[in-house]
Amino acid sequence: MEYMTESVDRSPGHILCCECGVPISPNPANICVACLRSKVDISQGVPKQVSISFCKQCQRYFQPPASWVQCALESRELLALCLKKIKAPLSKVRLVDAGFVWTEPHSKRLKVKLTIQKEVMNGAILQQVFVVDYVVQSQMCGDCHRVEAKDFWKAVIQVRQKTLHKKTFYYLEQLILKYGMHQNTLRIKEIHVVFLCSPDCPGTHSGDQAGLELRNPPSSASQVLGLKACATTAWNGLDFYYSSKQHAQKMVEFLQGTVPCRYKASQRLISQDIHSNTYNYKSTFSVEIVPICKDNVVCLSPKLAQSLGNMSQICICIRVTSAIHLIDPNTLQVADIDGNTFWSHPFNSLCHPKQLEEFIVIECSVVRDLKRSAGAGVISKKHTLGEVWIQKTSEMNTDKQYFCRTHLGHLLNPGDLVLGFDLANCNLNDEHVNKMNSDRVPDVVLIKKSYDRTKRQRRRNWKLKELARDREGMDTDDERQYQDFLEDLEEDEAIRKNVNIYRDATIPVESDTDDEGAPRISLAEMLEDLQISQDATGEEGASMMS
Repeated sequence: MEYMTESVDRSPGHILCCECGVPISPNPANICVACLRSKVDISQGVPKQVSISFCKQCQRYFQPPASWVQCALESRELLALCLKKIKAPLSKVRLVDAGFVWTEPHSKRLKVKLTIQKEVMNGAILQQVFVVDYVVQSQMCGDCHRVEAKDFWKAVIQVRQKTLHKKTFYYLEQLILKYGMHQNTLRIKEIHVVFLCSPDCPGTHSGDQAGLELRNPPSSASQVLGLKACATTAWNGLDFYYSSKQHAQKMVEFLQGTVPCRYKASQRLISQDIHSNTYNYKSTFSVEIVPICKDNVVCLSPKLAQSLGNMSQICICIRVTSAIHLIDPNTLQVADIDGNTFWSHPFNSLCHPKQLEEFIVIECSVVRDLKRSAGAGVISKKHTLGEVWIQKTSEMNTDKQYFCRTHLGHLLNPGDLVLGFDLANCNLNDEHVNKMNSDRVPDVVLIKKSYDRTKRQRRRNWKLKELARDREGMDTDDERQYQDFLEDLEEDEAIRKNVNIYRDATIPVESDTDDEGAPRISLAEMLEDLQISQDATGEEGASMMS
């Protein structure tokens, strides 16, 4: 006979809570969870409301002891910053989980939900969930405080160009805006330097031979001093102020890659601490852009002209980008001169923009077969060589006419107006021109076709953005130069590729059927001028609003 043994199911028994008498599973404290929480608060010592500093100018949070960090709302970086504010109390408990509780972006409140554990009576582990409220307080950081003072800077870049026209600066301004190189600047100041000479100054000397130099002079300076502003010597420039030398060096590298220039660096000792071996310097970078602008007529040295493919010494600057782009109006030969080549073989502009004269085309013929000399360089495919007979509009009552070759053969027709320089009746003060044979110097050099400026301004349905900078004001001459730059954008597609052009919604779009042949910018090349506002939905990346 066999005995059957029944399996015994041993389940843990229940005990009564020593406080409230509720049946519970045995635990080291012999107390239910409700009674244990009523007797022990493991979150005691952890602050439920903490303040955190936020700079509204730079959108950064203060991280003790002395740093400011950029954090987006509900990001990991901001959560880590919030937990560091209560790091000491949290060291006594075990942090299990942490996360943000959604709040309005404008409420200046951040709520963090924490889950913590701690060993309590007789080895029992208690877990608790609670919310810590962070109050965002506005406080200006040290960097923004110095920026608002407008007198603090560690590095300055002085960009100068010894020309009368600002075309290169207008182009450089658009490049800076497109690539956001102005974001780290503390201040941008516009500089205009003129030279006051004697009233009988012929206006044919160079800038080094000029008289009294004045930076941003008032209009009455010449009357008080009894001098006159020289017509041929003036400098234009911009000063960029930075809070660190590294930002200034980055800007200098950008300038070297966009315009032909050279620079010199210097620094001045402000203070020093001999105990900690620390020094405080102010750095200055002097950047000089080549003194050549678009539509300038230049005379190359014989050695440089020969190295460029035996091109003529008298050339026209058709564009200034990272190099100087020249074209020979007699042969359509083009050449590019970088900054190093220019400073090795410098040359100056023969005429300034105010000497442009208006001519009317009497006769124009296209040159089909042109004999090229040995070793000739690249020929422009965008231009057509033409031979024209022209006459000054101011000399219509005379029979004096001029004959010249031009690179505008594809644009000119009899009766058109064209702008050019009259070299035959101009006093040229250039060492290379003085050594040339007079037969090789053209009487007239045509620059560009003339259109009705009033109609072009009225039909212009686009606009450009400008840098926020300190300047005295925009006089009539500056407005004329700016309009010249806008016309250059319409005429040259190569320059437009590097410029952000925005649609002007205030001007209606007109059809091209009533156009008189003036170049215009198509709608496909324009951008919409978007105004990005604050994110009101509270998504990640929304900034804290006041």
